[in-house]
Amino acid sequence: MEKSVFEISKMDCPSEENLIRMKLDGISAIKNLDFDIPNRKLTIFHTGEIDKIEESLVALNLGTRKIGTKQTSQTEFEEYNSQKKILWSVLAINFAFFIIEMTTGIISRSMGLVADSLDMLADSFVYGISLFAVGGSIVRKKKIARLAGYFQILLAVIGFTEVLRRFFGNEKLPDFSTMIIVSILALIANGICLYLLQKSKSKKEAHMKASMIFTSNDVIINLGVIIAGLLVNWLNSGKPDLIIGTIVFILVVQGAVRILKLGK
Repeated sequence: MEKSVFEISKMDCPSEENLIRMKLDGISAIKNLDFDIPNRKLTIFHTGEIDKIEESLVALNLGTRKIGTKQTSQTEFEEYNSQKKILWSVLAINFAFFIIEMTTGIISRSMGLVADSLDMLADSFVYGISLFAVGGSIVRKKKIARLAGYFQILLAVIGFTEVLRRFFGNEKLPDFSTMIIVSILALIANGICLYLLQKSKSKKEAHMKASMIFTSNDVIINLGVIIAGLLVNWLNSGKPDLIIGTIVFILVVQGAVRILKLGK
């Protein structure tokens, strides 16, 4: 048995973990994956095929660099199936906030909330693809990934179109208080998700390590919408909301492209 350690500089949230799991799913030489998200490191236990493993990781464009490979006598690992209950919980939280943010975003006329809801939906796609295809064929998993990726891009394009319409139109100001309150709740939800996923690793002081991941995109987006809400009120202008909405839509498209790569 060999143990290879990789540094993955852009692996800053559990979504990247699931993308990597799906990408490496078809390599039979892999016996276990051990993710250290706070330190952006991945340890792979395998029996050969290191070149294929490295090529697959590099193809995700997450800033992969192999640190080293060495022999190991370790043969017992935590099973991925033991994490399924946690992953279902995280999926449910993300999808619930997709509905909450989409609904409140439409009612409050906030593109920031609408865009953030799509980011939550993107995370739900990643977890859903991973769970739905467990035990299924790789071909099935790739088909699901392609459908999710294209659907995500379609939603983002519709969002961009609405941003342009509001930018050049004479729209009412979004409800800044709803933007702030809902984003704070979404921030708390993301914190719970990160805590649950870190807890599933069964590592000591996992809740402390989870706090290190608060630099992830989801949390930055939540903070961005909160700041945009404050600026909407301060400047009496809807432009900050449109700007944060545009930024988040771009991040959503980038996430969709990553998902589509899994379908190749």
